[in-house]
Amino acid sequence: MTTLDPAAGLSHGDVMDILSRLETTLASRKTADPETSYVAQLHARGLPVIARKLGEESIEAVVAALSGDRNELVGEAADVIFHLLVLLAARDITLDEVLAELARREGLSGLDEKASRTAKDT
Repeated sequence: MTTLDPAAGLSHGDVMDILSRLETTLASRKTADPETSYVAQLHARGLPVIARKLGEESIEAVVAALSGDRNELVGEAADVIFHLLVLLAARDITLDEVLAELARREGLSGLDEKASRTAKDT
């Protein structure tokens, strides 16, 4: 495990390495023994449980943000990212797919992007 100094900042490469390693670890644990792996337990319980867990972690992040406790928010944000990656793995969606969508949206006004999604839905 790499120990990083948050005050020193992370390079883009560091961030991508961390996320890539996490994604690989989560994929390998998807079919592990649920007796020994939290991720395997989540997958064994199914998509609704995984989705609910992400929702719970998201609410905890919101509460931490409103409480003003920076360290608590950092921890809850990490939980949200972790559980989002578990959910994506459950749906066989890679982080690269999500990053490609973010890249597609880059430079678009958030309002314009949202309107384009709404127009497609009608």
